[in-house]
Amino acid sequence: MRAPAEPVIDTSPSPGDEVKTTTCYMCACRCGIKVWLKDGQIRYLQGNPEHPVNRGVLCAKGSAGIMQHYSPARLDKPLLRVGERGSGEFREISWDEALDLATSWLKPIRERNPDELAFFTGRDQSQALTGWWAQQFGTVNYAAHGGFCSVNMAAGGLYTLGGSFWEFGEPDWEHSQYLMLWGVAEDHDSNPIKLGLGQLKARGAKIVAVNPVRSGYGAIADEWIGIRPGTDGLFAFALIHELLKADRIDLDYLVRYTNAHWLVVRNPGGADDGLFARDAQGRALCWDRDASASKNTPPQPSPSLREKEGAQALADGIGISPAVVGEYVLEDGRRTVPAFHLLAERYLDPQYSPDAVSERCGIPADTIRRIARELAEAAFDRSFSLPIAWTDAWGREHADMPGRPVSMHAMRGISAHSNGFHTCRALHLLQLLLGAVDTPGSFRYQPPFPKPIPPPNRPGKSRQANGVLDAAPLGFVHGPEDLVVDAQGQPRRIDHAFSWAYPLSAHGMMHTVIRNAWAGDPYRIDTLMMFMANMSWNSAMNTTQTIGWLTDKGADGEYRIPRIIYADAYASEMVAYADLVLPDTTYLERFDAISLLDRPISDADGAADAIRHPVLDPAKQREGRDVRGFQSVLIELGARVGLPGLLNEDGSAKYNDYADYIVRHERAPGVGLLAGWRGERGELEAKGQPNPEQLQRYIDNGGFWRSEVPEHARYFKMANRGYLDWAQRMGFMGHADPVVLQLYSETMQKFRLAAQGHGAQQPPAEHRERVATYFDPLPIWYEPFEGAQIDDIDARYPLSAVTQRPMFMYHAWGSQNAWLRQITTRNYLYLHPDTGARYGIGEEDWITVTSHQGTITVQARFAGNVQPDTVWTWNAIGKRRGAWRLSKDAPEGSKGFLLNHLISDITPKGDYANADPVTGQAAWFDLRVRIAKADAAAESAATSEPQFAPLAMGSADNRPLRYGAGFRENSRKNSNRKDP
Repeated sequence: MRAPAEPVIDTSPSPGDEVKTTTCYMCACRCGIKVWLKDGQIRYLQGNPEHPVNRGVLCAKGSAGIMQHYSPARLDKPLLRVGERGSGEFREISWDEALDLATSWLKPIRERNPDELAFFTGRDQSQALTGWWAQQFGTVNYAAHGGFCSVNMAAGGLYTLGGSFWEFGEPDWEHSQYLMLWGVAEDHDSNPIKLGLGQLKARGAKIVAVNPVRSGYGAIADEWIGIRPGTDGLFAFALIHELLKADRIDLDYLVRYTNAHWLVVRNPGGADDGLFARDAQGRALCWDRDASASKNTPPQPSPSLREKEGAQALADGIGISPAVVGEYVLEDGRRTVPAFHLLAERYLDPQYSPDAVSERCGIPADTIRRIARELAEAAFDRSFSLPIAWTDAWGREHADMPGRPVSMHAMRGISAHSNGFHTCRALHLLQLLLGAVDTPGSFRYQPPFPKPIPPPNRPGKSRQANGVLDAAPLGFVHGPEDLVVDAQGQPRRIDHAFSWAYPLSAHGMMHTVIRNAWAGDPYRIDTLMMFMANMSWNSAMNTTQTIGWLTDKGADGEYRIPRIIYADAYASEMVAYADLVLPDTTYLERFDAISLLDRPISDADGAADAIRHPVLDPAKQREGRDVRGFQSVLIELGARVGLPGLLNEDGSAKYNDYADYIVRHERAPGVGLLAGWRGERGELEAKGQPNPEQLQRYIDNGGFWRSEVPEHARYFKMANRGYLDWAQRMGFMGHADPVVLQLYSETMQKFRLAAQGHGAQQPPAEHRERVATYFDPLPIWYEPFEGAQIDDIDARYPLSAVTQRPMFMYHAWGSQNAWLRQITTRNYLYLHPDTGARYGIGEEDWITVTSHQGTITVQARFAGNVQPDTVWTWNAIGKRRGAWRLSKDAPEGSKGFLLNHLISDITPKGDYANADPVTGQAAWFDLRVRIAKADAAAESAATSEPQFAPLAMGSADNRPLRYGAGFRENSRKNSNRKDP
C-alpha cells in the first residue's frame, strides 16, 4: 500500500520575484527599505537591516508606502487652470506646453527683477538643489519649510553649540543613564529613537518626558511631566537655579570648551558694552588668576573694585587658571566680568526658584527640585570614563574620555512658540552646565556637525553681473550688517526674513509669504512657485484667511497674487489654488539625494548620505499617466530660463536631469551632493571629482554610503584634534579650529547694541524696543505673545490648544493613505476629564472651540494623558471635502478638523507675525482658546465646522480596496497547475 503523498509546503516563500533597495519617504526619518516586486508591482515593503538609520526596523507609515505609491489621489498630467482659483477646474496639458508656459512667466521676471519670483518649498528634502537654483535665478525670495517647523531648534542650537537637536544630534543611546525628552512627538527620526529607547529601557536608564500631552514615547517614559505649553524655558531655568545653588555644575568642562571664562566688557551706554574683551588681534581675553599682574596695569578706577590677583590672558591659552566670577580691570582700563559671572547673577535670582515658577509651569516645586537632583546625580555621581586615548585641539593628550551620562532630546513642542528660540538655548545651557554635550553618555553631534558658531554661510543679498546672488538666499546672520534690508532698514524679502523684525530667520518664513504677497508688503511679486507645501490647508497659519488671500482680486479684476505654479504628486487642497500644476512622481519613481549638504542621515559614529532611485517606471504605473520628478523639471526650467549654473558655455543645457546633476554638480571643487564613491573610479570619499558610476555604486550598496568616525574622534568633537582634522579632510569644516560653545552670545548683543543706537546699521524706530528686549545674550523667558496679549485684552481664553503628530501619519499626505486611514479616519479634541467637568462637557459631546481669531465646532473626547489646562488633537487628519480624491462623505472631511482655523498669522495686537521675534518661526503652539458645549443644532448635525465647498478634484473608485488579492489569485492558480 502506497503511503499518502505529503503536500509540498514552501516554508520560506519569497515576498516577490525581485527586490530593490531605496530610501523611504513616508516621514523625515529616511529609513532604508527593501521593495519587493512581483509581476512589476509592489508586493511588500521591508526595512533594510543593513541600513544605518533604521537597521531593518520599519514603522506603520513606512510599510504603508505601498498605498502611497498606488494612491488614487496621484496626479497624472500637467494641469492648467480654466476656472476660478479654488474651483478645481483644470484642463490637462502636455509637458511641452506646461514648460513653455512656465518659461514664459519666469524668463521676463529674471530679466526684469528676479525678486518678483517667490520660490518656497515644503518637505522636499532637496534644499541643496532648490536653494542653489534660487541663487542662480537671483531671487532673495526663497525659503524652505523649516521656517514654520524647526528653525528655533536649529538656530537655537547652531548659535549655541554649533549643532542642535532634531536631525543634527542624538543622545548617547549606549551609555546614557538619564534621558529627558522635551516636547518630542513621534514623527521625526522615529525609528532611530525607538531603537534607542529600547536600549535605554533594557539597561534600566530613566526616561523623563516633558510634554503637555503623554503619547508615544511619553507613554513608555518612567516619568511624565505634564508641563503647561510655552513654559519649558522657565522649567529649565529653575533646574539651572537649583544646580547653581547646589554647586553641581562642571566648571572644568565649562572652562575647557565654552566661553564661560571669556571676559565681557561692562561699559553701560558704550558701543562695546556687553561685547567680549579682545586684544588688538581680536582674540578673546580671560583673567588668569595665577599669572603675574602686568606692570602696566593702571590703578583700579573705583574703590569698589579691590585689587585682583592675576592678569589678563588669552582665553584659549594653555596652562592658565581662568576666573569665572569677579570683576576685573584690563590693562587698557576696561572693566570686565567673565560670562559665567553674568550667567550666575541671572539664574540665581529668586525669580527662577522652583517655588517661583511652579504655578506657571504647572509642575510642583518639589518635583523640580527632585529632577535637578536626579540630573546632578546621574551626571556626577554616576560619571564614568571610556578608556580611549585622544588629543585635544591644543595638543594635550588624554588617556580617557570622561562621561556625563545625562542626555536630552527636544523637538517642535518647545520650538513652535514665540519664546522658542530662547527656550532651545535654555536647554543647551542646562546641558553645558552639566558638561553633557558630546561627552560619553550625553547629547552627541552627528557629522557634519559641529559647525563654527555661527556657521560661516551668510544669506545672499546682492546680485552679481550675471544676475546670480552672491550667496544662497538662506544662511546665518553674524550681525546687523548681514540683514537683508534696504537703506531705510525695511525688509527686502517678501517673507520679511532676515529683517529687523526677525533677524536670525535662518530657514526663511514660509508661513508669511502668502499674506505678504497678497498685501504687496514690501512689494508686489509676479509669480509664487511652491513645491509640496499644502499652504491652503494644514500648513496655513489660518486656513480661511489664506484661502481668501489666494483668491482675492484687486480693483482691476486680476488676482492680487498674479501667478501660482505648484508642484505635487497628489491632489492636495493646495492644487486647487494653482494656475499651473506640475505633477510630481511618487518617491518610488525618482532619484533623490539625501545629502550632507542638506538634511543628513549621519549618526554620532559615522557620516552618511543616501539616494532614492526609481524602483518603478512612472510611465508604466497607470495608463495615461505622465509625471516627472520636480527636481528634474526644475533643472530643465532653469536651463530654459537661462540660469548661468545650468548652462554650458555654448548655451546648451548643462544637466540632462536631476540624476545627472547629482553626479556631476560640484558645490566646490571636489564637493558634490553625494560624498560616497567619488573620483574617476570611485576610490575617494567626501571629496573628489565626479564619478560617472556613482549612483550605481549607491544602488549596489543598498542606496546609502557611510564613513566611520575614527574611534578616538567620536566624542568631544568640538575640541578633538582627531575629529577636527577628519572633518576638515571630509569637507565638513573649512578649518580645523576648535568650536567654542557659547553660553553667552555676542551675536545677540550686537543686535542689542544696534537697538541702543550703536553701529552703522541700526533698526528703524518701530523695532528698537523689540530688538533690545529679545536679543539678550543670555537666554530669557517671557510669556508667549498670544497668551500675554490676550490676557491684556480678554482673559476668556484660559486653555492652551496644541496638535501632536501621530506616529502612524505624517502631515497631510498620511491621512490619504488607505492603510493608515484604517488606524484613524477622523480626529477628536481631547481634554482631561476634569476639564470636561469644569465646563459641563461630556464624553463625545459636540463643542465649540473659540480663539481670538474664530470658532470651530468639533467632537470632544476625554483623555487622562493631557495637562488639565491644555486641549489637543492629532495634526492634519482633517481634510477638505473633495481633496485627495477622498469620498465626499469621508469622515476626514465631515468630522475631521484643523486647529489652524483658530490660529492667527499675526499677533492679537496685529503688530508682527505670530512668530518668534528672533527667528520668525511660526508660533503654532501659542494658541489660546475657550470651550463650551455646542447648541442642539450642531449636536444634531454631527459635522465639524467650518465646512467649505467641496473641491472638484476627481473621485476614486468606491469599491472595497483589496490590494494583494491579485497576487493571491495568481499564486493559487500557479499552485494548482499540474506538472506536464
